[in-house]
Amino acid sequence: MAKVSATAEKEQKEQTPQDQAAQADSQGKVTAQQVELTEAASDQGGGGKSSGKLDIVLDMYVPITVAVGQTQIPVRRLLQLGPGLVLKLDKPIDTPADLFLKNTRFGTGDVVVVDGKFAVRIKQIIGTGNGDTAEK
Repeated sequence: MAKVSATAEKEQKEQTPQDQAAQADSQGKVTAQQVELTEAASDQGGGGKSSGKLDIVLDMYVPITVAVGQTQIPVRRLLQLGPGLVLKLDKPIDTPADLFLKNTRFGTGDVVVVDGKFAVRIKQIIGTGNGDTAEK
């Protein structure tokens, strides 16, 4: 009888956590397993190693959106839009455009033309919400 118990124990150890969870659910019992987590190595040197790890993040491209204004229209009018129609926006022409990173406004700027393309001259970078701003 001890041999059968040892075999059942061995089979239970070979099961994946998902199999064990399904077996526990079918038997109506819940078992907990102890897990040992290793401690993450801390970088106390502060030398070139940590800056090398940040290079991958610093070289990433992020999409920036420039909003010159917005409007709301009924779907009926949206379906009637076509070339030549004009949508009036909510901002006056002399108001700076808003700069967004994802859905977070981080600055303002003036829309300009450089080499035949639209560009933005940054006027203000908005801080983290504590009133800090950096004028450019």
